[in-house]
Parts: sequence; structure tokens; C-alpha cells
Amino acid sequence: MVRLHLHLLSDSTGETLENIAKAALAQYDDVETVRHFWPMVRTELHLERILQEIAHNPGLVIFTLVNPVTRRILEGRCAQLGLPAVAPLDPVNDALSGLLGQTAKARPGRQHALDAAYFARVDAIQFTIAHDDGIGAENWEEADIVLAGVSRSSKTPTSIYLANRGYKTANIPVVIESPPPPALFTLRGPLVVGLTTSADRLIQVRRNRLLSLNQAPDTSYVDEDAVSRELTFARRMFADTGWPVIDVTRRSIEETAAAIIALVQEKREGAA
Repeated sequence: MVRLHLHLLSDSTGETLENIAKAALAQYDDVETVRHFWPMVRTELHLERILQEIAHNPGLVIFTLVNPVTRRILEGRCAQLGLPAVAPLDPVNDALSGLLGQTAKARPGRQHALDAAYFARVDAIQFTIAHDDGIGAENWEEADIVLAGVSRSSKTPTSIYLANRGYKTANIPVVIESPPPPALFTLRGPLVVGLTTSADRLIQVRRNRLLSLNQAPDTSYVDEDAVSRELTFARRMFADTGWPVIDVTRRSIEETAAAIIALVQEKREGAA
């Protein structure tokens, strides 16, 4: 097991850096990462305190600093310490500058400005929370996406992720004993997507859920035959309606959401 100190320095929220680091580290096994997260680094005094920590815990430094002074100080000190300092957005900015014939604006956190997209994302999150687990069927036509699936098929976390990407998302559980309201089958605006999974995986997730609630994991909720009937019922419904279906068995929430977004874009392009 390799131990790595990873220093992430940003003059904004650091969200971009965290995503980059997460994606890169996912490619390596047996690495124990100690993350040192330094957001809102905008003064030399603040940077000096961080540099002391970097010297005490040497490792990889990844940064997104647009201020040329703080950036120069960081790169110089890292060079003195013999530590790699990587600015992952530089190649992208260089390419854009060449293609657009413009110099990048050195504005920290500009991507987080309160523009129309920001408020649309907030609106999507509010809508999604208010239409979780079959609630608010009368408003489903206002959604961008409606997810249907049996209990514990990742509907809610996927909905929240999609909302953070700006998509109004409702979700509804598919239950044999309680069929969905007719409104679900007459939607015209939203993309309705069926989520399914393997019986083994679903039983495992449900057992863990029951255990977390201190409930006995021996009900029909986790019975193999009952779960198989639920999944068969849901898949038949999806096939009869012609909804696209995504198997979430081996997908992360991010991968499922990416597949759904691709379907939404395909639908919109077809309509255009």
C-alpha cells in the first residue's frame, strides 16, 4: 500500500479539483490517499500557511489559481521542495485561447457566478425533492425526466444527481400491489426511463437497508421469489410502454445519470 499526500489548492470552491483528483485516483489500486483540501486561496498570507503544511507533508500538489502572483509563489516553492505542482486546466485554457484568439479572464470562481443556469439548477433541485417517491403526479408533465423502478433501484440518488445537473426529475416506485397512476402513461414532455437491476444485487441492497433500520431482514421485501416477481412486473411494464431501460446493477449513480442525460439529449435532437 502506497501512501500519498495530495494537496488540492483552489482560489474558488475547489469542486473542479476534487472531481479531477477523484477521476485520476480511480485509475490506481492500493493507494492510501491523504487529502489536504485548500479552497478559497486568494492571498499570499493564506498561501504561506498552506506552503508550511505542504513542506511538512510533501506530496502531489494540484492547483487552480488564476492570480499570477500566488501561482508563481506556489510553483517556485514546490520547485524548491522538489514536489510536482500540476495545473490541470492549463492545457484546456491554452487550446481555447488559441482557437478563440482570446486570453482567459483571470477571475476566480467565475464558473460559479449566479447566472441563469445557477437558478435553473436550484429550481430543478427544489422540483426534484418535491416529487420524490411518486409525490406530485399532477406536476409530472413539468419534469424533464421521470424515473420508474422498484424499491431501492437508485431512483432517488439518481434523481438528485440529475437535479444538480439542472434536470427537473420526478421518480415513482413500481409496486405490484399498487400500480402507478394513469398520469404516468400519458406524459408527453418528460423522458420516462425505467431503472432495473439484478435480483441478487437488489436483495443485497434491501437487506442492508433493513439492517440499517434495525429491522429483521426476513420479510417478503427480500424474498428471492417476491423480488423476482417485482422485477419481472417492472420489466414487462417498461417493455409494454416502450420506455428506455437502464440496468443499474454495475453502474454508479454518475454512470446511470450520464446515460439518462444522453437519452434526453437524443430526444431533444430528435424533436428539433
